[in-house]
Amino acid sequence: MSNKYSPRERIEMILKGEKPDRFAVSLWRHFFHVESSAEKMAEAMIAYQNKYNWDFMKINPRASFHTEDWGNKFDWSTDEFTNHTHTEYAVVNPEDWDKIDVLPPTAPVLADHLQAINLIRKKCGPDLPLLMTVFNPVGIARRLVGNRAKYLEHLKNYPERVTGAIERITKTFEAYVPEIMNAGADGLFFATLNIACSGAMPYEQYQSICRPYDLRILKASGDSALNLLHVCDSNNYLKELSDYPVQLVNWNSSDPTNTNLEDSFDFLGDKTVIGGLDDLGWLLNGTPDEVKTEVIKIKERMAGRKFIFGPGCAISPHVPHKNIMAVIDNL
Repeated sequence: MSNKYSPRERIEMILKGEKPDRFAVSLWRHFFHVESSAEKMAEAMIAYQNKYNWDFMKINPRASFHTEDWGNKFDWSTDEFTNHTHTEYAVVNPEDWDKIDVLPPTAPVLADHLQAINLIRKKCGPDLPLLMTVFNPVGIARRLVGNRAKYLEHLKNYPERVTGAIERITKTFEAYVPEIMNAGADGLFFATLNIACSGAMPYEQYQSICRPYDLRILKASGDSALNLLHVCDSNNYLKELSDYPVQLVNWNSSDPTNTNLEDSFDFLGDKTVIGGLDDLGWLLNGTPDEVKTEVIKIKERMAGRKFIFGPGCAISPHVPHKNIMAVIDNL
């Protein structure tokens, strides 16, 4: 694999529409067995980076770190291939929404993850772009309940309580995001969870109750941040969110209900697309030769485009090393 340029130089060239020495790539995943410790999680991601030399790191914290300081509890997995198990949710009754206070960046779990970012930056050096994962506030609120039906019931019957909590969640992350940047991140990997899709709500509802909070979080990162919008799930609202102030966009383009790679350039403007790797299909289940064939096809389709190879979401820990290498060796 050619490495004429550093990862940062390569990404900056692609963002400008220039052609570097090769296509850029990054794959991200969970390390469930060490995620109960932010420090060990960071060490696992540093080792993963050193092994594969990704062109940017999507800091992939345990997905629950957004909710733990408010009271969500878990049984931590010690198996690399098994996710953690929820044991308690912060919101059980409607009045529990009133207990969702504005948290300072020094809240224990939030502070641990700032230390993890700082550790990664020190170990990986200045030439690797780092994007820290942050969820949209409405998605965080829904995870505090754990049950979509209950969340919708509370939103319908106790709207002031729920929206008051979402406002406080937003204020928490408006204060936290600048500390993410201070800790060494270049920007946010801003994920909409399974909220920005027709299966969750009509777009008109997303526009009124989610978009304003999303934009406040992105704004908090500052004008120079390298931000990525990740639009989750099937039947997603990628096109509707294409005006978000980000430079990078990622979604599952292999899902037939979503926009494919080529068509996305019709409305994404000057944004750079990250995707193409079918992490639930041939990347996970194919042979190295099949992966090579697919990567070459994508290179032909994306030639001259502002494009970076990546998955549609965090890859399974079961993706074979030989298939990852088949991507890297054919860039």
